[in-house]
Amino acid sequence: MEVVAFDTDHGELCQVNAVTAAKEPSPNGIAAEVLEHIPFDRRALAEIARVLRPGGLLAVTVPAWLPERICWRLSDDYHNTPGGHVRIYTRSELEAKLRAAGFDVGGHHHAHGLHSPYWWLKCAVGVHRDGHPLARAYHRLLVWDIMKHPPVTRLAERALNPVIGKSIVVYAHKPLGAPLPVPVPAAPAQAHARG
Repeated sequence: MEVVAFDTDHGELCQVNAVTAAKEPSPNGIAAEVLEHIPFDRRALAEIARVLRPGGLLAVTVPAWLPERICWRLSDDYHNTPGGHVRIYTRSELEAKLRAAGFDVGGHHHAHGLHSPYWWLKCAVGVHRDGHPLARAYHRLLVWDIMKHPPVTRLAERALNPVIGKSIVVYAHKPLGAPLPVPVPAAPAQAHARG
């Protein structure tokens, strides 16, 4: 079975290749923090439904509504950059789009509660100012947390996730024998003005 991955960052694709080369691919899929970047998300979900094996499981994560709304309020640069976020999802909107693509929607949860304050800080000081002392210090904290999994931050994140979790994770599965979803028409081509 072949694994296909897409990303605008070549380095990320190299990491995926290194991880998947040693593993047996599964009939499951994940779309992690990607749909908010895609103008035609319904078409993307239809394609995910097409390629996922019947009975396969899908986990979709997108930025949660409240933390994302705060980021958009704090900084236009956060979402007005090429390849940036083009929409803010509510959970009900994401679930409705998954159902429209032919998925049965299951449970959900929030994740990454420690990440929301980091992004609010980045938006406040400038999203492209990675060298800002506060942003750099918080980033070091997040890396330490990811690498070490200390009990204190695990407890803090569990407490923060339902309130300010940066991501919402929605689970779905493709029913056995499910028909292919109705293709979403392509966006009309834009006419070029002539002078």
